[in-house]
Amino acid sequence: MAPEKPEDIKDRTFRFALSIISLAELLPDTKPAAVIAKQLVRAGTSVGANVEEAVAAHSRADFVYKMNIALRESRETNYWLRIVKTKGWVSPQSIDSVLDESEQIMRILGAIVSKARGRRKGQST
Repeated sequence: MAPEKPEDIKDRTFRFALSIISLAELLPDTKPAAVIAKQLVRAGTSVGANVEEAVAAHSRADFVYKMNIALRESRETNYWLRIVKTKGWVSPQSIDSVLDESEQIMRILGAIVSKARGRRKGQST
């Protein structure tokens, strides 16, 4: 498995989860914002939790599977962040860096999944 990248992505997704929680606390006290906040926190914290599980995977296939879940959760998080930004529920200063980090994490996880899948396909059974 990938020795250095999972450690870096573990730390990064942990910090990302904390920033998602902080951002959700800034959302207005309305029913629609509360629904989005719940979805945002659920998906945003799930990214790192799935990365943690992937790092402890018992096989390459399990690693790929769990990292792919983290990738899907990061895409969902990005979706909710775009809704928050478009609605103007928080200041651009509050969301722009979180949205940028979300996009970077998606790219990193996509590369990790792609690389790990490529290795798995290239192995003989």
